[in-house]
Amino acid sequence: MSGTSAALQPPLDAAKPVRHPDAPAPGELLGAHYGRCFGCGGEQPHGLHLQARAGEGVSITAEFTVRPEHQGAPGLAHGGILATALDETLGSLNWLLRTIAVTGRLETDFVRPVPVGTTLHLEAEVTAVAGRKIYCTATGRVGGPDGPVAVRADALFIEVKVDHFVNHGREEEIQAAMNDPDQIRRARAFEVNP
Repeated sequence: MSGTSAALQPPLDAAKPVRHPDAPAPGELLGAHYGRCFGCGGEQPHGLHLQARAGEGVSITAEFTVRPEHQGAPGLAHGGILATALDETLGSLNWLLRTIAVTGRLETDFVRPVPVGTTLHLEAEVTAVAGRKIYCTATGRVGGPDGPVAVRADALFIEVKVDHFVNHGREEEIQAAMNDPDQIRRARAFEVNP
């Protein structure tokens, strides 16, 4: 990405990311980490309903279709919605590391307009890890996975303990997530940026 700030440059001693041995297999649909999540949850009527799949190494692919409720200028996706799609995609990478992390910084370039009705094809990968810091990058393309780039982002995620969510979230949602009988969904509820 052009113009990335110094805060998004990994230190020289950063480690290459390592996919967790229990991470979903390449091609596997990750599913929503939380039903009420605006980015990936199915219980949000106006959410993105972003669908992410595990890729090779520490990468994922994802898609979402821009609907009329996602527009800013007439007929075009709102820039904040596109940034949300990138953030959600980047946050989903943490499931491949089996790390609980939140967005620390997100820098986005808007390269071309994305019309309503367009499916945005997203790719993201972790580029480095340094202590609690996870460095990653993503692109969003229109017209197919090999189409022209419409948006791109670099991000820094910070590893946190589950207490971060328990201490700062609304108690009823935290309890609902913790009481979910599906162990995988329960584990994933706290794995990406709030």
